[in-house]
Amino acid sequence: MKIRIGYELDYDLPQPTPMILMLNVHFSRFSDLVTPDHMRIRPSVPIRAYRDGFGNWCSRVLAPQGKVRISADAIIADSGLPEAFDRSAGQVPVEDLPEECIVFLLASRFCDSDRMLDLAWQLFGHTQPGAPRVQAICDFVHQRIAFDYNDASVTRSASEAYREGRGVCRDYAHLAIAFCRALNIPARYCTCYLGDMGTPKPWPPGDFAASFEAYLEGGWQMFDPRNNVPRIGRVLIARGRDAADVAIATSFGPNTLTGFRVWTDEVPETD
Repeated sequence: MKIRIGYELDYDLPQPTPMILMLNVHFSRFSDLVTPDHMRIRPSVPIRAYRDGFGNWCSRVLAPQGKVRISADAIIADSGLPEAFDRSAGQVPVEDLPEECIVFLLASRFCDSDRMLDLAWQLFGHTQPGAPRVQAICDFVHQRIAFDYNDASVTRSASEAYREGRGVCRDYAHLAIAFCRALNIPARYCTCYLGDMGTPKPWPPGDFAASFEAYLEGGWQMFDPRNNVPRIGRVLIARGRDAADVAIATSFGPNTLTGFRVWTDEVPETD
């Protein structure tokens, strides 16, 4: 199948403002792009690009004063099948982990696993190590947190999400990641496009989605404690330790977000 992906972000800026944007499809899905996801900025300004320490594609701009629109519209190919999971994958001993995984065992700004060690072992120490343990974590987090867009907070940590029992998809991911790391399972935060294909209507407005990958036997495997079921058409944008590493837009000055649209829609087949 083919999926149309894209976004429109509208800002009102009181002064010229440096910004870092992390909105391009991840390099691991680049070859699936049928049409490029070129970033467009109106009014037009130069864009400088670089890869961060996690391999994510980042764009630097000096956004002008006034009203600014950042947008993209692309087509990407996808299998059209629900995500596949290896439910039998075992846990990899810490001493056998690749060096690239070590950073994803450590506590980070929003995944404060060091505060959750005892709780994690109390809740999940009896579960089968590996994919079954990660799934048990997802099941728990899915039930623990009540989803509500009005409960979004850019400063809520995993331990706070656990105590408050509310939040949005990033809070589900942060809490699950923190539990995994407390149990010596490398876990990394993912920002993605994720539409509602294959789910009952009515569908909510489009948005970017947070999930996470755990490193198990066989490699990295995607988990989604917010939805907690295999989904169709997830498109990876960026990976990092937590949401701070993969913010879609970081501005270095005051700004007002006046418009926000994201789409992830199946392209109808044509004869």
